[in-house]
Amino acid sequence: MAAWRLRRAGTALAASSALAAAAAAASAWSSASASDSTPVALGAARQRVTQPGAAAPPRAAQLAALAGSTAAEPLDVLVVGGGATGCGVALDAATRGLRVGLVEREDFSSGTSSRSTKLIHGGVRYLEKAVFNLDYGQLKLVFHALKERKQVIENAPHLCHALPCMTPCFNWFEVVYYWFGLKFYDIVAGRRLLHLSRYYSVEESVELFPTLARNDGDRSLRGTVVYYDGQMNDSRLNVGLACTSAVVGAAILNYAEVISLIKDESGERIIGAHIRDALSGKEFDTFAKVVVNASGAFCDNVRKMANSDVVPMICPSSGVHIVLPDYYSPEGMGLIVPKTKDGRVVFMLPWLGRTIAGTTDSSTAITMLPEPHEDEIQFILDAICDYLNVQVRRSDVLSAWSGIRPLAMDPSAKNTESISRDHVVFEDYPGLITITGGKWTTYRSMAEDAVNAAIRSGNLKPANDCVTDHLHIAGGYGWDPASFTVLAQNFKRMKKTYGGKVIPGAMDSAVSKHLSHAYGTLAEQVAAIAQNEGLGKRLAHGYPFLEAEVAYCARHEYCESAVDFVARRCRLAFLDTDAAGRALPRIIEILASEHKWDKARRKLELQKGIEFLETFKSSKNAQFRDGKHNGQ
Repeated sequence: MAAWRLRRAGTALAASSALAAAAAAASAWSSASASDSTPVALGAARQRVTQPGAAAPPRAAQLAALAGSTAAEPLDVLVVGGGATGCGVALDAATRGLRVGLVEREDFSSGTSSRSTKLIHGGVRYLEKAVFNLDYGQLKLVFHALKERKQVIENAPHLCHALPCMTPCFNWFEVVYYWFGLKFYDIVAGRRLLHLSRYYSVEESVELFPTLARNDGDRSLRGTVVYYDGQMNDSRLNVGLACTSAVVGAAILNYAEVISLIKDESGERIIGAHIRDALSGKEFDTFAKVVVNASGAFCDNVRKMANSDVVPMICPSSGVHIVLPDYYSPEGMGLIVPKTKDGRVVFMLPWLGRTIAGTTDSSTAITMLPEPHEDEIQFILDAICDYLNVQVRRSDVLSAWSGIRPLAMDPSAKNTESISRDHVVFEDYPGLITITGGKWTTYRSMAEDAVNAAIRSGNLKPANDCVTDHLHIAGGYGWDPASFTVLAQNFKRMKKTYGGKVIPGAMDSAVSKHLSHAYGTLAEQVAAIAQNEGLGKRLAHGYPFLEAEVAYCARHEYCESAVDFVARRCRLAFLDTDAAGRALPRIIEILASEHKWDKARRKLELQKGIEFLETFKSSKNAQFRDGKHNGQ
C-alpha cells in the first residue's frame, strides 16, 4: 500500500509540472488583460453606496415599485429568490442600469444561504483532482474559485476574513503529501494567495491547537500542515447584498411569494409573475422582460409553473453542522480532516466566539425547515473525538442545524450520470432563466452568468458591463479592523433597568468589535440608537448582540419577524438555541414597537419563534433514541 501511494505521489509530481505551467500562463494572461481604469458605472455605484445617509428604501416603496410595473412598461429583470445568488443577480443587474425587481417568499437568506459551512473555499479539492486526473478543466475551477474567494473577501471586508486551517498528519507520507499539495496550491493561487501554507511540528501544533490529540488509535501525530481559506458571516453577507442592491436601485421584497408565472397572449413567453404579499395578504402582478429563477433548492417548483412536464434539475443534499463552546477550538485556528475513517470530511472552526463542527453529506427531501437527525449529530461528535484529547459531550451542543445544498443536473446534458458541483444556467422556457447549483464562494460570478443570459434572452440594453467584481457592499467602504475603536471611544450603551431607569454602560471591546464586523461603517448608526434611545442592553448573557440592533434591522434591513432577527440579522439561533429562546420576548417587544404590532401578532411571533428554534437541536431539545444518548 505504501509503495502504491509513493508511485501515485510520483505521478502527481510529474503531472503537477504541466499543470504549473498552465497555471503560470493563465495567471499571466489574467494580469495582462486586466484594466487599470475604473468604469464610470462602478464609480457611480460606489458613490450611491457610500453617500451619507444612504439607506434601502422602505418596504412599502419597494412593494409599490413592483406592483407598479405593467405589460406596457415592464421591469427588465424580475428575480425569484432572495438567497446569495438571487441578491447577487439583483445587484449585478441594477448596477448595469437595468430596471430590477426581486421577490423572496420568506426572508432573505432564509434557505441554504444562511446554513452554510461559513467557509469561502478556494477550490483546493479541485486541485487534487486536476493533478491526479491530468484535468485542465478542474484546474480552471481552481482559478475560478481562487478569484472569487479573493473578491468576496475584498468586497465585504467586515464580514469576511482569512482563516488558517490545520490538517493533522499521522504518518510521514501524509506530511509530505499534504505539504507538497498545499505548496502547489500556493503557487497556483499566485497573487490571489491569502497567506502561505506551512508545516508545524507536533509541539508547535499542540501549542497552536491545545485540544488536538497526539494519537489516533495506534497512530502518533507527526505534525500538521496549515493552509488558509476564507470565512464569512453568511446571512449577514446575504442581507448586505440585498440592501446594497436596494440602495443602487433594485426593488426587493421579502415575504412575497410567486403564485404563478404570467405568459404572453400566445403562451410562448414568460412576461412576469403573480405575487402574494404574505404580510398583507394582497396579491399583485409584476411584469418583466425576463424572469430569473434563483430559488435554490426550490427552483424546480418555479420551473413547473412554466411547464409542468419539465425534467427536475435538483438533487438535494443535506449537510448538518453543530456548534460547541469556544474551548474546543482556539480563536483564529480551524481543524480540517480531509478524509476520516469512512472517507468523509470533518472540520472544527472558530466562528463568532464559538466552535462550528461538521459536516454530513446525504440525500434528503426538500423542506423549508430541515432538521438534523440525532444520528448525524452523533456522527460529527464521534468523528471529531478521534482528533481531540478531550471528550466531546452531547450536552455541550449549543445548536445543531441542517442545510440543503441544491446539487444540479443540467437538463441540456446528454447524460445525467454525474451531478454537477458547479452551477447551471438554463433557459428551458422563453423568458425564464434558471440559475442553480454552485456554492457561496462563486455567487458573484453565478449572478454575472445569469444576468448575461437574461440580457440575451430579453434583448436587454444594459448601460455597461458587469462591475460587481470590485463593488463593496454597504458598510464595506472605509472599514478596517481598527474601526471598532471609534465605537468604543465615542459611544456609550444607555441601558434601561427593570425599574425603568436609564443608566450608562461602556461600549466595551466585545460589543464594539461585534458591531463593527456585523455592520461595517454603518455600525455607528446602531451605536447611536443604543446611546440615544436607551437600547444599549445585551439581548442574551454572554453574547454581544444589542437591543439597538433589533430596531436598526427593522428600520433599515427589512427585518419583518422575530425569526428574521434571531436567525439571520444576528446569529444567536445558530450560536446558542437556548439563549435565542430566552431573548425572543424582548426582541418581539422591540419589533412590535417598530412595526406597530397588536397583541395577537406578538403572540403569533412568539409561537413561530419557538417552533423555529425547535428545529435547532441543542442538548436541551435533543431527540434521544434507543438509550444511546443521555445528554451527559
